[in-house]
Amino acid sequence: MKEILVTNDDGFESEGLRKLVKMLRKEFKAKITIVAPASEKSACSHSITLTKPLRFVRLGKRFYKLDDGTPSDCIYLALAALYKTRLPDLVISGINKGANIGEDITYSGTCAGAMEAVLQGIPAIALSQFYKNNEKIDFKQALKITKNIVEKIFNQGFPLEKKEFLNINFPSPKSKFKGIKVCKAGKRVYNYKAHSNVNPRGVEYYWLASSNLDFEDEKDSDIALLKKGYATITPIMLDLSAYKRMKNVKKWLKG
Repeated sequence: MKEILVTNDDGFESEGLRKLVKMLRKEFKAKITIVAPASEKSACSHSITLTKPLRFVRLGKRFYKLDDGTPSDCIYLALAALYKTRLPDLVISGINKGANIGEDITYSGTCAGAMEAVLQGIPAIALSQFYKNNEKIDFKQALKITKNIVEKIFNQGFPLEKKEFLNINFPSPKSKFKGIKVCKAGKRVYNYKAHSNVNPRGVEYYWLASSNLDFEDEKDSDIALLKKGYATITPIMLDLSAYKRMKNVKKWLKG
């Protein structure tokens, strides 16, 4: 029997997580284990907790929340504490509420859950549902695509090398679905703002505001294709070395 470990960064009560798990249990003869953060950990990136202990809270059969844990903590600790005889065959992180595309991948707790898995040698996919403002999220198309992807992984094997994962984004449910594209990560244009206010004691504080989904004009990027109604699959590698720039840096040092 296959084993699947599921996490997310929206927290254990997330609709995307629960609908994903329901689909997996229905469609696959697999042992499903869920370890999710106790609260939302969006944009926590690939952080792990080193300064305090972590604690599993059992919510149901093979379903746990991790007190104040990040998605990376969830995968790290699950692999260390819950899998005594064999590791899972696949890790799935998501389904996230909102896209994880372009350079946002480096912020994403959803993607970080997949990163932690592949660091430990386990195939992983990160799932994110794009939606537009004030739009009711519908995961039907996302679940259908995920089912087909998981079937391919189990039947044909994982298509990537070690320390690589699949970052999958689903288009807005309001868009006309045009199919699936394998593509590169795009280039975001960031315009973050910090909104200031003053609390009743006169102390200034800030809320960091998210940016619009602006991007450079690249017709074959994940961002552009997602906005056109395509589901996007981007192979992501954890090696961040800029190999093409090494000669330039060597010349720069000598100069």
